[in-house]
Amino acid sequence: MLLFAGAIWGMGFVAQSTAMDSLGPFGFIAARFAVATVGLLPFAWLELRKARRLRESGKALPDHGTLMPEWGGYALAGLAFFTGMATQQVGLVTTTVGNSGFLTGLYVVFTPFIVLLLFREKPRAIVFPASALALFGIFLLSGGLGGSLNSGDWWTILSASFWGLQVALTGRLSERTGLPVTLTTVQMVVACLLALPLALVFETVSTASLLVALPEIIYTGLFAGGLAFSLQARGQRYVKPGPAAILLSSEAVFAAIFGAIILGERLASIALVGCGLILAAILLAQWPQKRPKS
Repeated sequence: MLLFAGAIWGMGFVAQSTAMDSLGPFGFIAARFAVATVGLLPFAWLELRKARRLRESGKALPDHGTLMPEWGGYALAGLAFFTGMATQQVGLVTTTVGNSGFLTGLYVVFTPFIVLLLFREKPRAIVFPASALALFGIFLLSGGLGGSLNSGDWWTILSASFWGLQVALTGRLSERTGLPVTLTTVQMVVACLLALPLALVFETVSTASLLVALPEIIYTGLFAGGLAFSLQARGQRYVKPGPAAILLSSEAVFAAIFGAIILGERLASIALVGCGLILAAILLAQWPQKRPKS
């Protein structure tokens, strides 16, 4: 489920980028997650109804979770979700799909430290060399000593930290409450409600621009939005945040592939090496640890 979500998101980077030709970042986010909310609401209602029946009948099993929504926690995850999405979308105005995909993948390195701060779970020692490798990869992605990261790249790096927070919160809340679709729906609603006023104040949104970007809105709303994030929440019921992050980070590879095929984007040789190092850092951060001998 998590790998499939990564593939859907990889294609979503292309749609997010092309949508910027007619819509501003916040207008696109508001439209995208309005569509996602409409698509998810019936399934969230069915999930809550089923959870209520299980609680009242006493047939709920321990691995079902509490089956009680934690609205405050869901809203907090939604805030992290919106902030990550907004900074990523702003970054896509000036960076490439490939760069955005690989730099967003840095949340794999950030997630263990966020889990440490929030839940007091210590990161494994391997995370530290992985972080250093990722930073060197970013350096090469920028062109080495002869280049620099543009503003879109920096916005995307910032978004990766918020995605790390979103992954950490989603994993904990999904595992504890056992209501992945409801959790996803709340995140979509929060993102839409926060983006809408910002779009109306700071951007020009018209019916014509919405119609031009309609294919991107539908794909990113229903598939890269509702479906993929529901797969994430459901998958994270059974996979810890660290291993989940590595599976989800496959979006970086898919983003580069789809960016090259659909948009004709090409990276310089040194940038390709940088992307490879970032991907290696992502894999290294999740290297399986040896089990102690009994």
